[in-house]
Amino acid sequence: MTSCAPHYAVGIDLGTSHTVAAFAPLDGGADGIRLLSIPQRISPAEVLADALLPSMRYQAAAGELGEAWRMPWPPLDSSEGAPAVVGRWARALGAAAPQRLVMSAKSWLSHAGVDRTAPLLPWGASDEVAKVSPLAASASYLAHVRAAWDAAHPEAPLARQAVVLTVPASFDEGARALTLQAAQLAGLPPVQLLEEPKAAFLDWLHLQGSALAAQLAHSRLVLVVDVGGGTTDLTLVRVQPGEDEHSLPRLTRTAVGEHLMLGGDNMDLALAHRLEPLLSPEGQRLPPARFAELVQRCRAAKEQLLAEGAPASLPITLLGGGSKLLAQARTVQLTREQVHAWVVEAFLPDAQLHDTPARRQGALRGLGLPYPADAAISRHLAHFLAQHAADGADALPDTVLLNGGVFHAHALAERLAGLLSRWRGAPVAMLHNPHPDWAVARGAAAHALAQQPAHSQQKQAPGHAGQGPAAIKNVVPRIGGGAARSYWLVLPGAAGSPPQALCLLPRGTEEGVRLVLAGRRFALALGQPVRFALAARSHGQAQAGQIVPLAGEGWTELPPLATVLPAPPGRASARIQVQLQARMGEVGTLEVRCVALDDPGQSWLLPFAVRGAAAAVEDAHKTIAAGADQASAAGPNDPEGADARLPEATALLERIFGSQAQDVPPRDVRQLRQSLQKLLGPREAWPLPLLRALFDALLARARRRRRTPEHERAWLNLAGWCLRPGVGAQLDAWRVGQVWQLYPQGLAHPQDPANWTEWWVFWRRVAAGLDEAQQMQLLEDVADRLQQAVQRSGSARARWGSYDDMLRLFAAMEAVPWQHRREMGQWMLSRLDKPGEPQQTWWAIGRLAARTALAANAHRVMPPEAAQEFLAATLAQDWRKNEHAMFAAVQIARMTGERTLDFGDDVRAKVLDKLQGSGAPGRWLAQVREVVELDEQDRQRSLGDSLPPGLTLL
Repeated sequence: MTSCAPHYAVGIDLGTSHTVAAFAPLDGGADGIRLLSIPQRISPAEVLADALLPSMRYQAAAGELGEAWRMPWPPLDSSEGAPAVVGRWARALGAAAPQRLVMSAKSWLSHAGVDRTAPLLPWGASDEVAKVSPLAASASYLAHVRAAWDAAHPEAPLARQAVVLTVPASFDEGARALTLQAAQLAGLPPVQLLEEPKAAFLDWLHLQGSALAAQLAHSRLVLVVDVGGGTTDLTLVRVQPGEDEHSLPRLTRTAVGEHLMLGGDNMDLALAHRLEPLLSPEGQRLPPARFAELVQRCRAAKEQLLAEGAPASLPITLLGGGSKLLAQARTVQLTREQVHAWVVEAFLPDAQLHDTPARRQGALRGLGLPYPADAAISRHLAHFLAQHAADGADALPDTVLLNGGVFHAHALAERLAGLLSRWRGAPVAMLHNPHPDWAVARGAAAHALAQQPAHSQQKQAPGHAGQGPAAIKNVVPRIGGGAARSYWLVLPGAAGSPPQALCLLPRGTEEGVRLVLAGRRFALALGQPVRFALAARSHGQAQAGQIVPLAGEGWTELPPLATVLPAPPGRASARIQVQLQARMGEVGTLEVRCVALDDPGQSWLLPFAVRGAAAAVEDAHKTIAAGADQASAAGPNDPEGADARLPEATALLERIFGSQAQDVPPRDVRQLRQSLQKLLGPREAWPLPLLRALFDALLARARRRRRTPEHERAWLNLAGWCLRPGVGAQLDAWRVGQVWQLYPQGLAHPQDPANWTEWWVFWRRVAAGLDEAQQMQLLEDVADRLQQAVQRSGSARARWGSYDDMLRLFAAMEAVPWQHRREMGQWMLSRLDKPGEPQQTWWAIGRLAARTALAANAHRVMPPEAAQEFLAATLAQDWRKNEHAMFAAVQIARMTGERTLDFGDDVRAKVLDKLQGSGAPGRWLAQVREVVELDEQDRQRSLGDSLPPGLTLL
């Protein structure tokens, strides 16, 4: 018979490479913290229990595995047509069929540029492979752990235990909310989140026992470096001696690093890149499936060659394709020295303390994830320590704890210790971590144990020396420090001013402390979608309620708080005044609540929108409006980005679009752009902060664009220019959300074709910031107008503005599924057979089937197989007479470094031959031959516009 009260404290490390669970009995049993042995298949006929569950999932084809996939518990994915295998057998099956293997789900869970609840994985797999979302894959690993636990503890199911689940310290609120959702889907009880570096340090603290104070006697600042399979986590902990020699030291977490997607996966990828020329015929690039197989081989070899007592070398073999697998097999020897050199020098090169991470595009590409441009962990570490020192804290750490499987390699640990000692000018103390593979899970279990009330400790047998909740609190000090970041609500600035940031929760606020912004009132709309834009900072000091300009470095845009709050019966669009409350909840996530001023008992908890930057919450674009104290939110202009001439420029805008109608000649309205250029210089040179400041001023005056056709054209032209391309600056998602509210209003002067042209141009310029639903609505509308336009001739064809500009908008819809864009392209190809079709259509086809997407929605890029028909159409043209078709071919065949998107070497060779024979510019040849950054001329041509200075498209 089961009991509702928890009997165990359980810690789960949901890692990128492995999932581990540790537990301890709450009754203070003598066994202490133990690891859960997790049964998993290693072959069709064998199940083995192991503490490490590879965080991998194999998407089997129907009938592929028969009944061999079954485990000693009921199926966990009853809703799926084909079974999925999790763990070691999944890894083995994936080595032979990598296109069916789901890996790095945790990294995808933190990738805000995609919809993390959509079926994306395995990344780059064909349509015949059943895909799952990063959320579902993560939940399946946790569900496997739950099933294993329940099988071993039928009297104490996991759903009734005290569970702590770990996340990287750098996970934002969206990734944390998704982790909690995965736990819920897996059938876990309400869990508490714990940051992985803290968990690793807690395990080390727990292992020291009564010797802890002596071990830390000479330590004042501890650096925890946790390098997992997919992330590098950096945390600083200040150490203060206890009140006497018998007291525990006081520990305070003072800083955490930014999200850094660098880890063991990147190292595997780097090794595969090194070996690829030796294993591919004639040095050509391997197809995506075979390169994925090579990455798997490198992963296995790396783990063996970096382990204790490693062999001198291992063979890396890739089987051939077709019927002569063995005859075409290729083998190279990977030596222990090569692995050490390639991994150490690439990821921990020698660096100086003042170094900053390079911003160039690095070589770590090919898995679909947004890896940092600079793979050097040492430079990221130097930048992190420099930022921390700028906050006036202890300059450099004197003690280091290393965690993560990569630190089994002595060379990595030695290099890192040497760098830190040289930067500090004295040796750093290295804390011994005896089990870096499962320290995080053990530390999470220790934390879960310490969180339980002392009365949870049941009566022990005489002489039973266990570690229940009370005992562990006496030997493991709590790590304080509260919230790792400060959290800010974004508010619109006064007219002409940049947005402001209102501090909701200062950095260091302890868990459970509820802060009420008593001096701030807000107007809240009920019964309709609302969206609260948020930002965070990991350094600097702030006070709750403080308002600052959103300027300078260190700001991170968070997923918005977006929801529909129910309105009272009979009041469909009620507006009430509220105050905001914020706290860091006990589960480890930010909670923001709106509390009614006239009824404090009425409040609303605001959930995070976590479907991704490209798919937040449909129609949730009505940002909270500052209420009675809005004037106080108008802080000073951006000290770094604002131009000294901005007040004069704002005055020009006020004259044309001001609240008081002025007697402005139509000529002055038409010449607004020229007037601004006389004041600010050529608009192509306006810097990004100035552009966004001008847009904010225009947005504040958007209602007055409707005065005359000239006003409307001037506003659309200038606002679109200042917000282009809709992404790239802080708070652009908020700006685009605001401007989307204008779309249902349409044109105020639709009788004028010139206004339609400006309308299409405006939406093309900001299209990269629109989500899929918004782009689909635009797509349907412009497609309808295009169909009507092609059925007309002469001046009647221009009824809805420029046909070319409608085509260009059509092609800019990158967020819609590629299948829709293929249909659009096929329609355009059919139009090219008609007389009089403009050559601009070739540009649109090139943009639709291009290898890169401006908005970084890589999963929306048309795969090479689908883009082949468009490339073939361009190759059929005479490029000496049709440069538009030639440039379209360059866009379609351009090399990106992402194998699932790139054409094969043979196809690109045909394009290169024709480019050379047609006298193409050398830079076009380079774009097809290798991964290069576009120059300004081609960037403008491919996008149909220039990008603001300082904003670079890779």
